[in-house]
Amino acid sequence: MSDSPRPVVTPPAPARHVRRAPARHVRRRTVPLLLAALAALAAVLAAVTLAPAGALAFDHPFIGAFTTVSSIGSTVPSNKDVNPYGIVKVPRTLGSLVSGDVLISNFNNFENLQGTGTTLVQMTPTGSLSVFAQINPSSLPGPCPGGVGLTTALTILPNGFVVVGSLPTSNGNSSTARPGCLIVLNPSGHVVKTISGPLIHGPWDMTAVGNDENTTLFVTNVLNGPVGETPIDEGTVVRIRVHTDEARPPAFSSPQVIASGFPERTDPNALVVGPTGVGLGDDGTLYVADTQGNRIGAVPNALFRHTPFGGGGTTVAKGGFLNGPLGLTLAPNGDILTVNAADGNMVETTPVGAEFQPVDTGAGAGGLFGLTVAPNNRSVYFVNDANNTLALLH
Repeated sequence: MSDSPRPVVTPPAPARHVRRAPARHVRRRTVPLLLAALAALAAVLAAVTLAPAGALAFDHPFIGAFTTVSSIGSTVPSNKDVNPYGIVKVPRTLGSLVSGDVLISNFNNFENLQGTGTTLVQMTPTGSLSVFAQINPSSLPGPCPGGVGLTTALTILPNGFVVVGSLPTSNGNSSTARPGCLIVLNPSGHVVKTISGPLIHGPWDMTAVGNDENTTLFVTNVLNGPVGETPIDEGTVVRIRVHTDEARPPAFSSPQVIASGFPERTDPNALVVGPTGVGLGDDGTLYVADTQGNRIGAVPNALFRHTPFGGGGTTVAKGGFLNGPLGLTLAPNGDILTVNAADGNMVETTPVGAEFQPVDTGAGAGGLFGLTVAPNNRSVYFVNDANNTLALLH
């Protein structure tokens, strides 16, 4: 991703096209048919009344009313790491973490070499920046093949421990990319553990769901198999169970592949292209941003399935307003929010594949990666790689 300066602009108000049903000639019908029609109408009205927000998402887009992009502040810390990738809201104050702040991972170092960023920064809603952690590759407490290059895979567990992905390079080129690992830090920003092995192979993005004691991680991996510039269908999603409590570090189960067959490839500009953002719906379906396939995939029964779902999951949407989807999160109404690598747009897609008019974030091509709904559920935070800032769509 490029980090050349680009202005943050205010996009035009997104418009939604409303299709109207064609006019029909009214003819006389018998009383039974009229009664049947009235009964059907009553059933529809009852269903609408009882339907959850997600079922009505096509009529009520979450980002449809947002018209302004505001820059919150620079994500560049004192060591000059750039290219912000991962983003997660801080749910409560623990250690150095402050509730309401945003935690951000940097993928590039001060020389703008991809896969060499080592810092996690914390930003307040008013733009004050602090360094949560600067990870030293030479002093990790466990294996992390290749070192440290922090990716979009970033989450905070209920007990305040932070998990971040590493897909490292030695010189910013895909030819030196290595499998990396997941790095676990305590709430004060100190590394306590690494998670690596044959199923953690280029952890690229991640989401977490659960409660105070039991959490499940879903991690996308983009370096499986002999990855080169020709796409291969080897990208995976792995599931990791986590047990957490306040008294001790979290305990992680062995990773298990629950989805496979996502296309992945190396890229001289983006380093690697493959399955990226993930989000779990209320019905247990895991949605995956398939960047190379220009689609949103779906993996049913993601929490409990015992065998991998092949073929990159079922297709929710492909093409249309999608243009290299990267980061992914779920809106409060159940819709899927993604950001495009190729044009800087944010796209809202319903779980059945309907799309709304996209919002231009002003970041341009190569400027977007991670995003998350703000705590007030009335705006969206996103990182702008083009000018190394945290921004807010509202």
